[in-house]
Amino acid sequence: MRIATWNVNSVNARLPTVLAWFERAQPDVACLQEIKCIDEKFPREEFERLGYNVEVHGQKTYNGVAMLSKTPLEDVRRGLPEIIGLTGETDDHARYIEAVVSGPIPVRVAGIYLPNGNPVGTEKFDYKLRWMKALHLHAQKLLELEEPLVICGDYNVIPEPGDADKPEGWLGDALFQPESRGAFRALKNLGFTDAYMQVDGRDGGYTFWDYQAGAWQRNHGIRIDHHLLSPQAADRLTGLQIHREVRDWEKPSDHVPVVVELAL
Repeated sequence: MRIATWNVNSVNARLPTVLAWFERAQPDVACLQEIKCIDEKFPREEFERLGYNVEVHGQKTYNGVAMLSKTPLEDVRRGLPEIIGLTGETDDHARYIEAVVSGPIPVRVAGIYLPNGNPVGTEKFDYKLRWMKALHLHAQKLLELEEPLVICGDYNVIPEPGDADKPEGWLGDALFQPESRGAFRALKNLGFTDAYMQVDGRDGGYTFWDYQAGAWQRNHGIRIDHHLLSPQAADRLTGLQIHREVRDWEKPSDHVPVVVELAL
């Protein structure tokens, strides 16, 4: 099973590019972030024609996540209920979708779009940390199921200095704050495996290049799109590929697809 994550930065604005990649790469499952549309505006029919089952948790203009699978999706969840317990309020951001991908060995997949958190020192950064805490609590419950589990998406966290071409340039950014990195590390310490670190682990496995200042041309990238695998999924991990070439296509997202392969 090949499971992709991709922040598409508006699925409708970049639909030809997105569909071209799906036709070429043929992932079995894909989690999309920043679809930037409500459920009814998601181009469902285009993906169904490619053989995908589609589940969407959309939001007008901002955020939004979707999951696509070549086999049926079951036990679909939209949103993190744990955030209500932390804040007393319902989270109105469409940032989380989860489902069980059917197959000979079912795999539970969660697609996330973690808050950016900038600027540091504001409510936006506090919200990022609350959301990470809610994810932590929910991930604990999922691990208790003792099943293959993949939590993938745009984490908006640069885990280590080697995950940025110019780490010194990110010192004041929410993506590289000690609190953000610490929360990511605490999530991993529940028992998750960072798929990239397991398969490759070298510095420079970037997944995002800003549109400005020639970041792509100069390879001023960062690694912020991650797959975290439960022990039952990590035991089946056979490969990971970062599709860097997509960043050079016409009208690209600033992120590229990242695909893990599990032997099932």
